[in-house]
Amino acid sequence: METVTGTVTGTIAEAVAEADWTTIARDMDALGCALTPQVLTPEECAGLSGLYDEAGLFRSTIDMERYRFGRGQYRYFGRPFPPLVEELRAAFYPRLLPIAREWAARLGRPAPWPDDLDEWLDRCHRAGQTRPTPILLRYRDGDWNALHQDLYGDLVFPLQVVISLDRPGEDYTGGEFLLVEQRSRAQSRGTATPLPQGRGLVFTTRDRPVRSARGWSASPVRHGVSVVRSGLRHTLGLVFHDAR
Repeated sequence: METVTGTVTGTIAEAVAEADWTTIARDMDALGCALTPQVLTPEECAGLSGLYDEAGLFRSTIDMERYRFGRGQYRYFGRPFPPLVEELRAAFYPRLLPIAREWAARLGRPAPWPDDLDEWLDRCHRAGQTRPTPILLRYRDGDWNALHQDLYGDLVFPLQVVISLDRPGEDYTGGEFLLVEQRSRAQSRGTATPLPQGRGLVFTTRDRPVRSARGWSASPVRHGVSVVRSGLRHTLGLVFHDAR
């Protein structure tokens, strides 16, 4: 698996770069998701979750119950993004890129993602995908997120990251991250992951390569959030392609 060097500096970039990406890639191969070490401090998490009520930072707000997406609310950031969001996207993209390219090779698919994130987003924009996709999600007691895929258009980056901004078991209970894989000729498989504060979860956007007797095939995957039993849960979602 090739290594692509990042171009950002600072503590967030260092935290992301120092993660054990060999283990993360192995977990992605096995489960379609993998936890990272802590990439945000509690103070940084509180700062990001506190942005939720600053409506001018966001291009749109989605009430999930209205659209039958579940229950709760999320907001898409508008440009320009808060500095922490920019830093996190710039830090993660080059680390995810080797996994994305390896998976594409296994499935015999093109790997159109350049080394530079801005160049990739420019391609999205030329294809009509111009709306930014970094997202801040808020769940209260009884809220949940239905299983889904964040595709948004024809150009898709196959991996994304969600970062927990609150403390499971203290700030809220329930609200585990859910990943459900549709297996060929078998029952679906679910994976539930509690998200520790400040840590990221890398997961597949739409499918993952699975070895079979006839070679590699794509196993479709959807993600969601289980019911929050109590408290308040915020997460930051990083999707690496823009939307139509």
